[in-house]
Amino acid sequence: MIYETAIVVGADLNEEALTKVKTDIKESFAQVKAELLIEEDWGTKRFAQPMANGTTHGRYVYFMYQTADMTLNTELERRYGINESIHKFIIVKLGTDAEKAQILKDHAALNVVDENNEDDFDDRKEKKGFSKKRTCYFASTNTKPDWKAPRSYSWLVNEFGKISAARVTGLSPKFQRMANASIKRGRCMGLISHLSNHIAQ
Repeated sequence: MIYETAIVVGADLNEEALTKVKTDIKESFAQVKAELLIEEDWGTKRFAQPMANGTTHGRYVYFMYQTADMTLNTELERRYGINESIHKFIIVKLGTDAEKAQILKDHAALNVVDENNEDDFDDRKEKKGFSKKRTCYFASTNTKPDWKAPRSYSWLVNEFGKISAARVTGLSPKFQRMANASIKRGRCMGLISHLSNHIAQ
C-alpha cells in the first residue's frame, strides 16, 4: 500500500534536532523494509489558526512511502506521540501498489508552495461560478481537492468556517466527500482554520 505522512515540528527547532526527527521516521521505514518514495521539507508556515497553547508557526515535513507491513503506521503514531518536538501529524492511505505511478504523477503535479499562497479573489469567483451552473468544478477541470493544497478546497468553506453543502457547491457526491475529507485533514494540520476560510501562509 502507498501512504503519506506529514508532521509539524516547532518552528524554533534547530537543524540538528530536525534531522534527528527525520532520521527516526526513516528508521521506522527501514525496520519493516518500507520504500521511501518522497521526502519534502515544506518549511515554516504560519498556522491558519493558532494552536490551543498559543503556538502560531510550525515547520512541515512530508513523506510518501510504500509498505506491506501494516504495523508501520501504528509504530509511527507511537513515535509521534512520544516526541515532544512534534506538534501535529497525519497519516493518509493513498492507494494500492498498482496505483503507485499515478499517485506519484498526481503528487508531482501538486505544487504545495504555490497552493499555499494567499487565495486570489478572482480564482475563488471562477470556482464558485461552477456551482451556479450546477456543474462539478473538479470533474470539469479534471482536478481533485487535496489536503496538502488549501487553495484547492478553501473556497468551499465560508468566512465562518462552515463547509458548504453539495447543493450549494454543485459538486458531485464523490468530490464532495473528497473535499470534506481534505478540509478535515487540512484543519488537523493547521492548513485551514476551523473558524474561517483562512489558510496557512
